[in-house]
Amino acid sequence: MSENIDVQASVTITFPDGKSRPFPSGVTGYDIAQSIGHKLAKDALAVNVDGKPVDLSIPIKKDAEIEIITFDHPDTVGKEIFWHSASHIMAQAIEELFPGTKFGAGPAVEQGFYYDIASEHRFNEEDLRKIEQKMLEIAKRCIEIQREEMHREDAIQYFAESRKDPYKVEILQDTLKDVASVSIYRQGDFADLCSGPHLSNTSKLKAVRLTNISTSFWRGDSSRESMQRIYGIAFPSEKLLKQHLAHIEEAKKRDHRKLGTELELFMLSQEIGSGLPLWLPKGAIIRSQLEAFLKEEQRKRGYVPVYTPHIGHIELYKRSGHYPYYSDSQFPPLTYKDDLGREDQYLLKPMNCPHHHMIYRSKPRSYRDLPIRLTEFGTVYRHEQSGELNGLIRARGFTQDDSHIYCRPDQLVDEICKAIDLTKFVFATLGFEDIETRLSLHDPANREKYGGTEEVWQQAEKDVKEAADRMELNYVIGIGEASFYGPKIDFIVRDALGRKWQLGTVQADYVMPERFDLSYTGSDGQPHRPVIIHRAPFGSMERFIGVLIEHTAGNFPLWLAPVQVAVLPITEDVQEYARTVHQMLIDNGIRAEFDIRNEKIGKKIREAEIGKIPYMVIIGQKEAESREVSLRRHRQGDLGSLTIQELKDTLLTEIKTKS
Repeated sequence: MSENIDVQASVTITFPDGKSRPFPSGVTGYDIAQSIGHKLAKDALAVNVDGKPVDLSIPIKKDAEIEIITFDHPDTVGKEIFWHSASHIMAQAIEELFPGTKFGAGPAVEQGFYYDIASEHRFNEEDLRKIEQKMLEIAKRCIEIQREEMHREDAIQYFAESRKDPYKVEILQDTLKDVASVSIYRQGDFADLCSGPHLSNTSKLKAVRLTNISTSFWRGDSSRESMQRIYGIAFPSEKLLKQHLAHIEEAKKRDHRKLGTELELFMLSQEIGSGLPLWLPKGAIIRSQLEAFLKEEQRKRGYVPVYTPHIGHIELYKRSGHYPYYSDSQFPPLTYKDDLGREDQYLLKPMNCPHHHMIYRSKPRSYRDLPIRLTEFGTVYRHEQSGELNGLIRARGFTQDDSHIYCRPDQLVDEICKAIDLTKFVFATLGFEDIETRLSLHDPANREKYGGTEEVWQQAEKDVKEAADRMELNYVIGIGEASFYGPKIDFIVRDALGRKWQLGTVQADYVMPERFDLSYTGSDGQPHRPVIIHRAPFGSMERFIGVLIEHTAGNFPLWLAPVQVAVLPITEDVQEYARTVHQMLIDNGIRAEFDIRNEKIGKKIREAEIGKIPYMVIIGQKEAESREVSLRRHRQGDLGSLTIQELKDTLLTEIKTKS
């Protein structure tokens, strides 16, 4: 038998539904899609082979589980492949329009793609429109996108001499110095160093919008060359682009910074400092209501409150590891000399946990005392880069709903499950129904990033996974994304516009008990190490409220609304009765405003609607005579007439149930 003959004449392909079919060895993803249906083949972008996305043209020569990837694939891999290819098409368009341009990185991102560009030309909005048109022209050429494997040394020569691209040469000589071969993707005269996968040809791009130009630095290093970063987004149909642009407009209307100003919730002042929000009275009500809600729920679940200072001795954070691990994102130490001239240093608190550990170790603990659940709404400080600040969502001073649970190892899984249950309860109450979870584990190949031994990490990850499975979480695993002290479960919510936000977290920690020499006396009379759970359902109060503002578009549920009811008398002669209604609401703990301005009722109603006040109580002559009220609901309109008792019962029931 000749060595060139493929012994395996066929391969067994298993589909996502579990069904299998034989195909000739060397079959491609496109062939398989075509065998299922013409439309699937037309929509196919790439193919998952045993869980790894590859080009549609790659031959499959062994039995495999496959899944055809389309643009609307549920885990976004289709969009990422499409947008990554769009970034290459944009680079080709720029190269044709502006010869001599050099290219840095060009990845897909959560909402589209970007490319870092080195060019003497300063790009502007007019250029973006020209590049868009050139991209669509390239798409119509239906240029085949081809993958080529190349020895690293040959690739260095190619990018140095043929492409004359010093950035790719640097990557090959530095980042990829230990790699024998690399892949290059070609489309027409354009080529890029890339691992792929990519679209089979350029024709699938039907609509594009380049959105922004910003400054970047080569490899993110401010000491290196300054580059221009062009952002964009692309779609396989014009309809999808129009939907996306409408989505963007809606997002602008919901921007928490815009609504925060309009609804008088918070303010930002350069005189106070960037990233340090001030809570105005109405915003403070929302925050205090959320805090009261969680405090009461925690009280029911056995948590005890503590308070800790805003600064601490630097040695405390060195001991915990927060100072060396997070020093780049912390404010500089506060240094002073005592009466004897000795220098001492303090740090604005970057995390609450070291303070809580000191509370735990303040007295002897018994196995009977555990678990101990300490909780605090503790304010912390991070020196975020100015370009990363974003209102409440990314701030330099923020308050965490921080809790630390100190438990025995045999209690750990149960306590993690309880923390998960509380987090899910909080999200459900606030109307976040679409929740993903991410199990963030350590990277065994990069041990210097983490404290503790490999055995400790394996145990912690086993415990966290057991809890996640018991709570039936549908999670994905992120290798290398754990905290330096332990694995974590991160909760990612989708808001009303489908955007993802990482909010709550639950983390297991075997490392800090060692660093702080924490112990309890076991039933055997000997000292033992507790395990710590770090837990924060809201995460950052600022970030959570910022996301909540955008999720609800400022239309808060009645129990959270800063002003719950606007009492609107129609004429001056019914004001006395209206004042009685207003006082009844106040006496029952309902936040009500009394609008006695000499304005027409239509204007009062419009302004209450603009202010997003949940209920309006309209009182005219008829209502005053019948001792009733006319009730309106924000965005719904007239709900009819109610007695004062019915009004009170209706509002208090909705507030109590947090519906």
